[in-house]
Amino acid sequence: MEEIASWQWELLFRIMIACILGIVIGLERKNRNKLAGVRTHAIVAFGAALIVVVSKYGFADIPNYDASRIASQIVSGIGFLGAGIIIVRNNSSVSGLTTAAGLWATAGVGMSIGAGQYFLSISSAVLLICLQIAMHKIGFLSNEPYVCKVKMTLKGSMDKVDQVKEFIQKEKIVINVIKLNKLSDETVKVEMDLLFPAKCNKMKFIEGLADKEYILSISA
Repeated sequence: MEEIASWQWELLFRIMIACILGIVIGLERKNRNKLAGVRTHAIVAFGAALIVVVSKYGFADIPNYDASRIASQIVSGIGFLGAGIIIVRNNSSVSGLTTAAGLWATAGVGMSIGAGQYFLSISSAVLLICLQIAMHKIGFLSNEPYVCKVKMTLKGSMDKVDQVKEFIQKEKIVINVIKLNKLSDETVKVEMDLLFPAKCNKMKFIEGLADKEYILSISA
């Protein structure tokens, strides 16, 4: 009886360790103001560990039981959380992919703890955190092309739009979508979806446009 109670405490300890690792991983995301923070990562790791423990040890009385079937459902089932985090803006800009992938990996950490692989799971959690930090600190890893919507009001005829497009092309910025609305004979409203190169300074670009005398207003 004491042996059974001791084993139950061991399983509870695994779940607690998974929860702690989820909290640590979530802290890194929280510090970057990501949608999924401490609570989400902690619950994902906790739930994954609990399900693995149940699937591995909860059906020991059933002969030839395949515990991997339930564990495999965690891998696919965690996708609904990731899908809720990924946001598509303006049909072109996507955010939340890294956080969704982090949740998926956190589930793997929890599953590993539930299976009793302490060294592997703790090492993986540390590696995951280091990877997240490195991807933001190291320039050639963190810099990626990004999409931004720019709105501006121009003073003058449509030829001013061509001047704006020429300025954008000189900065090696790609115009994905452009919308024009002629407010009056002297005013044109322009909306653009721009693809910025990885190392492009958006603020410097906006300031460069704002200095043009024919641009009445600009926002991004």
